[in-house]
Amino acid sequence: MSSWQIIQQSLPLFEKGFVLTLWLSFLGIIGSIIVGLICSLLKYFRVPVLSQIAAVYVEISRNTPLLVQLFFLYYAFPVFGFKLNAELCGIIGLIFLGGSYMAEGFNGGFDGVAKTQVETGKAIGLSRIQLARYVVFPQGFTLSVPALAANIIFLIKETSIFTVIAIPELTNTALDLIGMYYRSNEYLLVLVIGYAIILIPLSIILTLLEKRVRYGAFGN
Repeated sequence: MSSWQIIQQSLPLFEKGFVLTLWLSFLGIIGSIIVGLICSLLKYFRVPVLSQIAAVYVEISRNTPLLVQLFFLYYAFPVFGFKLNAELCGIIGLIFLGGSYMAEGFNGGFDGVAKTQVETGKAIGLSRIQLARYVVFPQGFTLSVPALAANIIFLIKETSIFTVIAIPELTNTALDLIGMYYRSNEYLLVLVIGYAIILIPLSIILTLLEKRVRYGAFGN
């Protein structure tokens, strides 16, 4: 059987893995952005107790590998009576890891907002929520875009680690096929192409978005 025939036969399985990779990445990235934004705002406004909790979370998350986090969720949680399926563990793990990276990205942007603007907002009686909504977030988000874009690419690539808990995403699909049919070259080629189809267009889009945001913020 030729290499092309082997690749053709594997495409339906890779298609399922491709779709699952996109779906898990999407949920993980959205959740990471939400968690990261909340943690960053708590730290920026120095909310008592909660800002300290957010800081501890960021340190733990950033300093432990996703592999260890997934093992803990998938194998340790059932010991305490919490049984989670593999896909849910993957999503939670990606959000747990990504939230800390997104928080640091937002921190860099929010710290770039001029303190005089924040003080002016306080002087005219804006609450913390109003300051976050009208002053800090709009400008800080613009400054955060490069870091957020890099984190999005990073998180999509991290989904390849999901194979350790048998989630049938792209990498797991390739490894399973290699284990069954011993045709590494063909299946690894499809795997590389699959990630390239996701990451290259996304990288281009994020680069264009970054330039557009930067031009809108500093071009005038």
